[in-house]
Amino acid sequence: MDLQALKNKYDIIGNDSALNNALETAVKFAPTGLSVLIQGESGVGKESFARIIHSFSARRQGAFFVVNCGALPKELVNSELFGHVKGSFTGATDNRKGYFEEADGGTLFLDEIAELPLESQALLLRVLQSGEYRKVGSNKVEHTDVRIVAATNVHLYEAVKRGKFREDLYFRLSAAQIRIPPLRNRKSDIYLLFRKFTSDFSEVNGMCKISLKPDAIRLLEQYRWPGNIRQLQGFTQSLTAMLSVKVTPTMQRIELSAQDLAPFMPREEGEPIPVLYEGPSQQQTSSFAAEERQAIFKAIFDLKQEVDSLKARMDRQALPAPPVQEDFQEAEWQGQDDFGAGRPIVHVETPSAPEAHTLSVRKTEEELIRQALDKYHGNRKKAAEELGMSERSLYRKLPEEYRKK
Repeated sequence: MDLQALKNKYDIIGNDSALNNALETAVKFAPTGLSVLIQGESGVGKESFARIIHSFSARRQGAFFVVNCGALPKELVNSELFGHVKGSFTGATDNRKGYFEEADGGTLFLDEIAELPLESQALLLRVLQSGEYRKVGSNKVEHTDVRIVAATNVHLYEAVKRGKFREDLYFRLSAAQIRIPPLRNRKSDIYLLFRKFTSDFSEVNGMCKISLKPDAIRLLEQYRWPGNIRQLQGFTQSLTAMLSVKVTPTMQRIELSAQDLAPFMPREEGEPIPVLYEGPSQQQTSSFAAEERQAIFKAIFDLKQEVDSLKARMDRQALPAPPVQEDFQEAEWQGQDDFGAGRPIVHVETPSAPEAHTLSVRKTEEELIRQALDKYHGNRKKAAEELGMSERSLYRKLPEEYRKK
């Protein structure tokens, strides 16, 4: 399978050389059986690389399990990973298999591995070395044949030096490493991803796609996107929901200039409301460290938490355009001319007056939060991860009906 076919299969967008190198490395490691450590910031798509490794390995017919180590309750980590026997602790009313037993013969993807307690790290090291483990509450030694692919968004060796991660486990995992570049280092891929996200979102919702003029593209590329692809996806979907309108025979897309886009661009410090982009100089003089900025603002939702108090309304203006050309052979977002030549272009100016049919930013945000909470059955931590925001920020934004649950 060539590189582009691989990207198409796993929905990976971009042509950056560092991204291509990471993909090629994953394919090379896949058939070896080595444990692999995937390193990259939150939101860069580490799980996709783990799936590639599994699919190109001899274990492709076996199970593939994803375990978010940061989401496991600390008192139940060992039970989740290795299983337990009946009566081993309060609530253990029956024997239970752990992930290592379930994934026997397959691949186990341990995301956020740095969040594992030290005790669990020691047990994990034993499994990596010998394939042996014991269920919680049992003295019987069990055996498993599981390949480990681990991922982290922290600097593991720094965690070793701080005593938060075992050195022997680090060296066991780090022999085969893959580093995924952050989005800010893939500037040429940013607009391609934007087009993909607005195209997908618009198609599902029957809305016009958003395209950008060259000055707006430059504005999009200048922002550092601390939440990476996840943040850009959330921003693009939110922007499309706010500024787009339903598709009509005479209108298929909306084109924005930098002036149109600027009020909605996220920023990393100050009040989290739509503001004009300040440019690189503001980033360079910021007193926040990069990690602190990333922790504060990971998603567009955080940047709009007070927008409901502004009572903003969007003025959607549409100009007539020629009929749509229907004969397109490739995905529109992949074309050279923004969704295909001959597509109608509608310029949207900066909002200036309220309109009865417009959708407030707050309502859009609340609806996305509802969808995430419903998807994870009310689990706020998982919903916050899905939306790229902190759990605390999610709680501040909860719709009224969810606060009583």
